[in-house]
Amino acid sequence: AFTLGVRQLIVAVNKMDTTKWSEDRFNEIIKETSTFIKKVGYNPKAVAFVPISGWHGDNMLEESPNMPWYKGWTKETKGGV
Repeated sequence: AFTLGVRQLIVAVNKMDTTKWSEDRFNEIIKETSTFIKKVGYNPKAVAFVPISGWHGDNMLEESPNMPWYKGWTKETKGGV
């Protein structure tokens, strides 16, 4: 995608219901995925990661009460956060 000119990326981390909406597992996935994202040309700090559950609809359109620890994403831009 980066080589095709896509400069912004949002990563939806699906199936959070299978981990009982674990913040630790979400952070682990971000860490593992960030390595790959960097290799293909993206700055991981500029990528939004969103925990979702497509099966239950959590964080798809509205905030989920199952993931109160998720307060939205932050991204770093050229001007800072």
